[in-house]
Amino acid sequence: MDEIVLSTPKFGFIVATRAALALGAGLLLSSRLGSAKRRAAGRALVAVGAVSTIPALMLIRRSLARERLRARIG
Repeated sequence: MDEIVLSTPKFGFIVATRAALALGAGLLLSSRLGSAKRRAAGRALVAVGAVSTIPALMLIRRSLARERLRARIG
């Protein structure tokens, strides 16, 4: 199995993107807040989570590539 090595800030960024996406989806599905406020907050969080997924995936991909290179070298 491949090992992913990330610094603490990079790991935190990835966790925050997943949390924003999940919280946004939860707000869109919930009925506790007023309809307009809930939809606006939910859409914004889903958008932030979705857009920030691209850099998060790039971080993971680079980490995997580095680990594979280290494995080949020695």
